[in-house]
Amino acid sequence: MSYYDICCRYKGERVCITDKSGRKHVGTITHITPTHVYIKPDQDDYCGYSYGFFGFGYPIALGFIAGLALAPLFFW
Repeated sequence: MSYYDICCRYKGERVCITDKSGRKHVGTITHITPTHVYIKPDQDDYCGYSYGFFGFGYPIALGFIAGLALAPLFFW
């Protein structure tokens, strides 16, 4: 199963994505393309403005993902 398929399964869910540089991204998957997954962080720290591209969040290249898990598994 590819990361694209996993991201499609978890769309709308709160996840923790670890990229290949070791950085963790926690938020909700809002949009998926064949090359990128868009994740919206839990909080917008931009004075009430939505973060990223049309409220989708910010993109992470699917090829740069090293791991993906549901975030509630880590925050209980």
